[in-house]
This record gives sequence, C-alpha cells and structure tokens, in this order.
Amino acid sequence: MNINPKIFYQKRINLRLLFILFLIIFTQTSCKQPQKNKSIILASKGKIDSLDPAQANKLLAIQLISSLGDPLYSIDSQGNLEPRLAKGEPIISKDGLTISIPLKENVRFHDGTIFDSYAMAFSLKRFIKIGTLNYIIDGRIRTIETPSKFLIRLKLNRPSSSIKGLLTSINITPVSPSYYSQHETKFLNDNFIGTGPYKLSSYSPEKQVLVPFEDYWDGKANNYGITYISFNTSTSLFSAIKTGQVDVLLSNSIEDGQRLALHRLSKQGLLIESQGPATQIGYIAFRTNSNLLQNKLTREALKFSIDRELISKQVSYGLREPLRSLTPPLLGLKVNPPWPAYNPKLSSSLLKEAGFCNNKKLTIPLTFRSNVPADKLLALTWKEQINRDLSNCLNISLNGVESTTVYKQLGEGAYEAVILGWTGDYPDPYAFLSPLLDCKKIKEDFCEEGEAVIGGTFWANNKLQKALQNSEELLGQERLKELHKVEVLAANGAAILPIWLEKPRAWAQPNLSTPQFDGSGRLLLNKIYKKDE
Repeated sequence: MNINPKIFYQKRINLRLLFILFLIIFTQTSCKQPQKNKSIILASKGKIDSLDPAQANKLLAIQLISSLGDPLYSIDSQGNLEPRLAKGEPIISKDGLTISIPLKENVRFHDGTIFDSYAMAFSLKRFIKIGTLNYIIDGRIRTIETPSKFLIRLKLNRPSSSIKGLLTSINITPVSPSYYSQHETKFLNDNFIGTGPYKLSSYSPEKQVLVPFEDYWDGKANNYGITYISFNTSTSLFSAIKTGQVDVLLSNSIEDGQRLALHRLSKQGLLIESQGPATQIGYIAFRTNSNLLQNKLTREALKFSIDRELISKQVSYGLREPLRSLTPPLLGLKVNPPWPAYNPKLSSSLLKEAGFCNNKKLTIPLTFRSNVPADKLLALTWKEQINRDLSNCLNISLNGVESTTVYKQLGEGAYEAVILGWTGDYPDPYAFLSPLLDCKKIKEDFCEEGEAVIGGTFWANNKLQKALQNSEELLGQERLKELHKVEVLAANGAAILPIWLEKPRAWAQPNLSTPQFDGSGRLLLNKIYKKDE
C-alpha cells in the first residue's frame, strides 16, 4: 500500500499540534488557583460530641448552638435583657408566680415548621425531662401553658427574680417539635433544627459546617457560612492562626504563653484581637468532710495562703485578672470582695493554731486538670510560692487528672483539693452561686444532698441557704445585697477559693471584621465578614 509522504508528515504535524494544545490546556487547568473558600474557618481545641441543647454543657457546643438557634432573650453588651424570640419583656404577675411571654410571629425552624408557643413549650418540657443541666430550673417551673398560639405562660412554684436570666440560657433554645418528635425523651447528638441564622450542613465531632439560613427572621448573616474545625493541641492552633490556615481562633484551651504572643501580634496589626465580657472563673474546691480539711481553721489558713497577683503574672502574664469573689464584677456585686488578700503571716499563725508548723507540716494533695494547661501552671506556681513563704507549715503535693475523670469523681469525694473552672449557665449572680453552694439536705456544716455534693466541697450553711432563697424574692439593689451576703458566708466557710477571672478572646486575620461578643461571652458568628468580599 502506497502512502503519500506529504500527507503522512502533515498528519504527524497535526497530531503534534493537537498534543501540544492538549498539554497547554491541561497545564493551565492544573495550575489554575483553587477557588477561594468563602466560608469563615473557625478553630478551637476540643471536639463537639453533641449539638443537642438538652445535652450540651461544654463552651464550644454552646457557642455553636447559639448560632444554630435563638433563645427567648439574650443579654446585650451592657448587661440588659434583649428580646429575641420573645416579642417583648416577660410579664410577671404581682405575686411573682406567673410569667407570660409574648412570642414573635413569622419565625420558622430550619425544616420550615412555624415557631409558636407549642414549639417553645415542647422544648422547655423536653429540657426539664432529659436535660443534662436541668438543675438550672431548680424546681421553679410548676406548669407550662400555651393560652394562645404566640403566648407562653410559666406557672412557678415560688417567686424567682433570676428567672429572667434563665430565659437567656442556650440550653432552652427551642427545637422543631416535628423533627424532634422521636427524640422527646432521648438526645439527638448529630443534628440541630432550630431557628438561628445558620443551619447545619454537615457534622462530625471534629468538623461542623454551617450555612446561612435564608429564611432567618432577623436578617441574613454577613458571611457565606462557618466551618468549625477542631485541633488536638494548643501548638497546632497557634500555628494555624499565625500561618493563615484559619480565619478565627477562639481562646478556649490555648496556652497562656501563646495567648500573650497572639496579643502582641495583634498590637503589631498582624492579627485582630477581640475580648468578650469576663464570665469564667477559676477556683479551688476543698473537700470539707475529709479528716484533712474538715477543720475550718485549716481552711481559713489556706484562704490567706495564695498570692493571686503573682499567679496572674506568672501563669497568664496578666491576661487573667485576680479574683476574690465567685461572681464576675459585671454582674453587679461590686462591693468589697468577700475573700481576703494574700497574707502569709496570718496564714502561718492560723496553721500554728490548727496544730501545724515546725515539725508538723500540713500537706495538701492538689489535683489539677491535666488537659487544661493553665491549671498545671497555677498548681506549680502556688507550690513554689508556698515553698518560698510558708515552707515551715505547709506543703503542696500535685496530681494531674484528665478533666472528664475529675468531673465524674467530684461528687464521690475523690479529691481533697482540686482546681476547677466555672461559667454560669446564664449571666446572673444566682446562676454562679447556686450551682456551687446550694444544698438540699444539711447535717451540721456538711451537705448530704445538693449541688455542693456534686461540686466536691460537701459544705453547707443554713444561713447561706436562707439568703439564696431570699434573693429570689427581691429586686434591684436589695437583691444584690442579699447575694453579696451569700458570698460573705461562703468566704467564711472557706470551702471554695476563687483565683482568677477569664475573658473570652478571639483572634482574626486582618482581612476580617473585628469579632463581636454578646453579653454572655459568646461570639456573634453571623456578624463576622471578610473585608475583601
């Protein structure tokens, strides 16, 4: 078979040209920059095991739920009650036993279901029945009524001035009754159907994707969505925000030295730093029913033995404020702090009176949460300070235990002294004091049943319980005075030693807007936007 050489070579040239053209197209396609991720990437340490508001008790889960759902009310940056799903202020009867709450209309859940009084009642009853933190209700609500489609009425067992704060709790965020009908008595961990500015697109404990809810009643989010990712270590979080892998970093569980470094970067304009209201306290709980610490004189000595200013400086570089109260100052109890300042001479004198010093030292086994970096540094600093100033009378022995184990064993009386952190379930002094001090069954100075048992102190005082109850029937300054009385009695009992106050912080890349916090210390994710979009 004869082949024309010209035709043969022409075909070879055409094939080469096609191949070159293919290479050019392939190269340009493969070198093309990937599309920019338009969602805000938010990072923190710790997994989110449940997005059920009836089960969530960790700060990260509460943070995310606050963007997927709405409470009846919120606390603004000035500490004032602000209606959200409620249409106006709660209407309280003269005897304080009935609260009527008008609800907003034209609000829908993510599944299209209408939010109404039935949905709110369903969610409240569900939380009371199965809620992990249902103790915050504390028997206050007797019945829940729905007299009309957009009016819910709460009948109380006793007057409660703190009930307004309770209505801001994310744990009573309403969920869709139709979607949760099969989960009325059990948790739904991996999904959430609420009324919030975002709806859940995908979920795993390490990563959650939130997309804007187009039918949100209060306007669209300022961004294209939120991708929350979990990092295992503080170092990986620190690296991720520095190298631009993430847009926003929350301060939860990041080491204080790295917080300081990020703080300095923000001063240089390389990051944006934002602070929320101080709502988290750090404290040491003493087991008062033990042979070692049941002597009040011994606990009194420990009250004077800790140098909060030194600890704040050494552990947090001043980023955590020294605290001599169980309530953050923003909640209104701004009178003289009930817990005394550092006084090693008085501590030594009290220890001698209790039978220690010289040849007999008091050794305190101090447990810290091993997965909370600041706890270990606090424990080490206090130990060194004791060795410096009170070595003749007092000794601290250290023991690190993972936080999940600590909380499981607190009520069993497993720890003589343990470092803990606490954030009230809603921003009200009662929400800080009652869960730490309340006792239902008192025998002498010991609590046999109640929150003081769960919290590991086992301490109780009848006068304190009476003052807590009285505060619920008072308003304004009279109420604050009674709550201050609670703190004074708690300080005298010396079962709890407050150490510091912590503000939530967030760091963002320079191309983002400044992150904003609400009055409860939660980041307003729907307010964040990228400046270049």
